[in-house]
Amino acid sequence: KNTHMNTDQEPEDSTETENPQAEAAPEASSPPPTETVESSGSGLSKDSLNMGMLCHLLALTAFLTAGAGAIVGPLVIWLIKKDSDPYVDQQGKESLNFQISVAIYSIVAGLLIFAAIGIFLLPLIALGWLILTIIGTIKASKGEVWQYPLTIRLIK
Repeated sequence: KNTHMNTDQEPEDSTETENPQAEAAPEASSPPPTETVESSGSGLSKDSLNMGMLCHLLALTAFLTAGAGAIVGPLVIWLIKKDSDPYVDQQGKESLNFQISVAIYSIVAGLLIFAAIGIFLLPLIALGWLILTIIGTIKASKGEVWQYPLTIRLIK
């Protein structure tokens, strides 16, 4: 009787557990198989958003590369993707123009250390650079077009 009761109970339990799983599985595993992911109505692919964000985010490698990464990071992404993705082209140019502008401002402020004003300008430039780079990264990840303030447009 015990084996008969177990076999009677197991099929009932297994069918009861299989039905909810069978019903839940198709619902849970039915996202549309598309490569383009819309984000906040921008209509850009996930790859475009990520690469556009990297154009700004890689500037923060300046902390690890004694400043050179601020220009080299965005430059690499821009050179690789500029011809194949208009969004990355725009974001790369914007990031590069800002990073080059900050480098110029920092050199001038460094020279002004001898006039004592550079001592105050360098920390302000560094703080502004960090805050604006983070803002640019966030905006690019959302697909928003944003221009850095006080930027010299050298790359058009």
